[in-house]
Amino acid sequence: MRTVEHPWIELRLWRQFLVLAEELHFGHAAQRLHMTQPPLTQAIAGLERLLGVRLFDRTKRSVRLTPTGVALVPEVRELLARAQALPAKAHAAEAGEIGRLKLAFVSTVGFDLLPRWVTGFRQRWPQVALELIEATGDVQLDWLARGEVDAGLMLHAPGFFPPDLARWRASSEPLVLALPDTHPLAGVKRPGMSAVLDEPLVMFPRRILPSVHDGIFALYHAAGRSPRVAQEAIQMQTIVNLVSAGLGVAWVPASVRQFQRPGVVYRPLSPVSRMTAADGHTLSLPTCETSLVWREAAVSPALAQLIRFAKAQ
Repeated sequence: MRTVEHPWIELRLWRQFLVLAEELHFGHAAQRLHMTQPPLTQAIAGLERLLGVRLFDRTKRSVRLTPTGVALVPEVRELLARAQALPAKAHAAEAGEIGRLKLAFVSTVGFDLLPRWVTGFRQRWPQVALELIEATGDVQLDWLARGEVDAGLMLHAPGFFPPDLARWRASSEPLVLALPDTHPLAGVKRPGMSAVLDEPLVMFPRRILPSVHDGIFALYHAAGRSPRVAQEAIQMQTIVNLVSAGLGVAWVPASVRQFQRPGVVYRPLSPVSRMTAADGHTLSLPTCETSLVWREAAVSPALAQLIRFAKAQ
């Protein structure tokens, strides 16, 4: 089927049509438009030729809209109203008050940080459409590199972050131990590190959180142990579910404690500064940070508002 190309019609012609449709008198319409009658008559005739339809029935005594003209009036009125609003929208877009943002996030921020941010940001900037996409850190880095998301909320160990991205630290938290509630250590309020070194682990793959993964492994190696990974899983909720099934224990960010799964308890470790490695160095349990990350060269006005909002939190 052949596509019919319709002519481009200037807004000036549509405004002239609408004023005449409201006045139904060429003289009165020309007065409102600050023009003389003959050019208005020619303009309306030219518009009808462009469209290939009659918009007005004219006699010496009257001007009336045709059914086609009647059908176009509300559409033209809306078109002109939208056109009139464009300058204000341009200024609002430049100020970051309207727009669209794609924000990727890791599952751990869904417990507390993300709901607070989304509520606060939408209250402050209701006309910025915020699209949220859950993804692991490795996926987020790929999306950011390809410009498929504007920013991401990522988990990482302190001091470990891709140098080509800008970031703002949103939170810092320790790792805690997720245990089956039937485990002997479940009844201990703050178990010691040495008590868990030989326990099977349920753990996330290194590719999705390499800096925290390496920090945990380094801790075991410094204590003269090799971590015994019994099962890997990507999502923290899945890891906790597998702990409840008795597959092992897991190191998870403290915020995950808000995910209350029957059969699982969370325990902070006793201060590990008392524990020393074979070479005499003190051991410390890795912490993790959540950062808002973005490409510095691709900051839109709406993203700039999100960054300012994040820093204000």
